Amino acid sequence: MYIFQQILAYIVIERKILPRIEQFYRDNDKKALLIDGVRQCGKTYIIRKYGMDNYDVFLEINLHEDAAARKAVSTSKNSEELMLRLSSLFKKNPVPGKTLIFIDEVQECPDIITMAKFLVDDGRYRYILSGSLLGLELKDVRSVPVGYMDIYDMYPVDLEEFYNAVGVPGNVIDHVRNCFERRIPVDPVVHGRLMDLFRIYMVVGGMPEAVDRYLATNNLRDVMAVQKSITDLYRLDIAKYDPENKLYIRNVFDRIPSELNKKNKRFTVSSVAPNFRLDRNKNTFVWLNDAGVALPVLNIAEPRYPLVASAESSMFKLFLCDVGLLSYMTLDGMQHEVLSGELGMNNGSLFENLVAQELYAHGFVPYYYNSKKLGEVDFMVQNLGRVIPIEVKSGKYYKTHAALDNLLSSEEYSVGEAFVIQTDNVVCDGRTTYIPVYMTMMLKKEDAAGDMTVTPNLEGLR
Repeated sequence: MYIFQQILAYIVIERKILPRIEQFYRDNDKKALLIDGVRQCGKTYIIRKYGMDNYDVFLEINLHEDAAARKAVSTSKNSEELMLRLSSLFKKNPVPGKTLIFIDEVQECPDIITMAKFLVDDGRYRYILSGSLLGLELKDVRSVPVGYMDIYDMYPVDLEEFYNAVGVPGNVIDHVRNCFERRIPVDPVVHGRLMDLFRIYMVVGGMPEAVDRYLATNNLRDVMAVQKSITDLYRLDIAKYDPENKLYIRNVFDRIPSELNKKNKRFTVSSVAPNFRLDRNKNTFVWLNDAGVALPVLNIAEPRYPLVASAESSMFKLFLCDVGLLSYMTLDGMQHEVLSGELGMNNGSLFENLVAQELYAHGFVPYYYNSKKLGEVDFMVQNLGRVIPIEVKSGKYYKTHAALDNLLSSEEYSVGEAFVIQTDNVVCDGRTTYIPVYMTMMLKKEDAAGDMTVTPNLEGLR
């Protein structure tokens, strides 16, 4: 039997992106890194941790809070002038070869990106940047100097990170991974405990401040106070960054929970406002996507590789970036009913939202499939040329899935294995594998194996 560690009053949340950042700076002498992500997902904390742990001198500038820094960036004519001006703002002197300079909220001064090439070429210091995606200004930031900057997307705390934070031992996660790979049931005691913790994650979610508050107090009322402040902040940012369309954008944001509670969970554009049309107001949805607040899942006309080839931008589901925020906006104080497994009416939207954000966090771009002939499948992803259907079932009748059966039996499409995500243990039935919902953390995009070197054959051409 596996023994779960006691939850401490405060546990540092280990984020998977940290080893990626460390590897990036080991592998790249002449590059800067931009960490991208929705507000409050933990970007600043993880950058500070990396910088303080790995450099003798860590210097930080926030372009949103520091007007002098904004002026220094926006008025500098070249990188040398910029570094001279920034140096006057630092509390410590930068030391060549031993300094990481962190420039936060870069969307406030997109010009800093155009100077990144020259700062990196200078070679004296290393640079890491971050920006909140709440604003169409980030489209300017995306103009990255090729070869001089990489972008890593960061998401809220995912399910595996949450399990680690609450004290689930590594050997338990290894056991679940082994069961997933071998398609065998999880130890029943472990399964029960992980389902209990999964339900907690559904209401706490992955915003680091909410997770920290839960770890410190175990009080859901405290967690809900954090979630309220984050949703209020998003609404304020909507008004600040897009005053022209703020009413439409805020209406779409507020309608996401009710749209997900519909049977097919598809977002109905006409519900936003009278005479609201997608072709005229596409930027409303683009803004929420670019901000990282909403996760769109487009419909595909055909379940063939590559999925994007038949994606239909006019038909989509819209999920929130964090299932905890969805719980806060949906449950109206009934979080304890979710923990007891008694609130069936909302579990479907919460389950699907969690699966959507896990797929995004693990490198997938999820779609859904809807066909008058075959029916609707909740999610479709692709991996190494394979198309993988995923059905999500929150109730006890999870073995009923006509659309998935129709798709698997269709001779027109060569679909191999399919997954049904549900609440019971692992069961294999032909090409359909039923996995417990917490096992979603094992669905990860794989890299192509083997040597990718291709040598051209010029024989006979010379």
